Amino acid sequence: MTQHPLVIAYHLVWTGYGWWLPNDPRGSGSTEIRCNVLAELGELHVGRKRVQPAGAEVRQFYQQAGGLLKHPLVNFDHAARAVIASAFDRVIQQHRYTCYACAVMPDHVHIVIRKHRHEAEDMITALREASRAEVDVSRLLPMGHPVWSCGAGWKVFLDHPSEVRRTIHYVEQNPTKIGLPRQFWPFVKPYDDWPLHPGHSPNSPYAQRLRALGRYP
Repeated sequence: MTQHPLVIAYHLVWTGYGWWLPNDPRGSGSTEIRCNVLAELGELHVGRKRVQPAGAEVRQFYQQAGGLLKHPLVNFDHAARAVIASAFDRVIQQHRYTCYACAVMPDHVHIVIRKHRHEAEDMITALREASRAEVDVSRLLPMGHPVWSCGAGWKVFLDHPSEVRRTIHYVEQNPTKIGLPRQFWPFVKPYDDWPLHPGHSPNSPYAQRLRALGRYP
């Protein structure tokens, strides 16, 4: 039986209301389009397309979609991003999550979190619900306007410190790619290569699994 390293962290992603629709030209995780009006924008493609469309095509798609949705597309400004991050801070402290990176973008969120007794889906739910409630209380959107898109978001399993570091770098660079300053949140902790951190046991289950795969140290 093939052995795989144990999951050590998650890369969690979810979008603001109206973004990454089922028939997004880049492909999506949806299996159906529930709105006939939106279906006119293009065909459904399950999963990300191997050949990705040009940015102009994606922008044109959402310019059209924005006029067909029940509510306007969200676009989190600086104040909204700060409110969302503040809600994340409370959830992370409450549940004692360990967060290694977070980017709150105008239309989506990236977050890297160490594995926990909570499943990835539970962590996404806790973060989404707390931030939605805070945005509502702060009245940053019109009453009744959804904050997040439907669905549970995406999770990527990270099983080696090198993957965690690569993902942290990717998340940290997200704001700068669109001209925003790099984000520094108080709940983000430096990554110390856990569970191969200084002083780790070379006989831990994780180290033994890596050794069996020829990936230790």
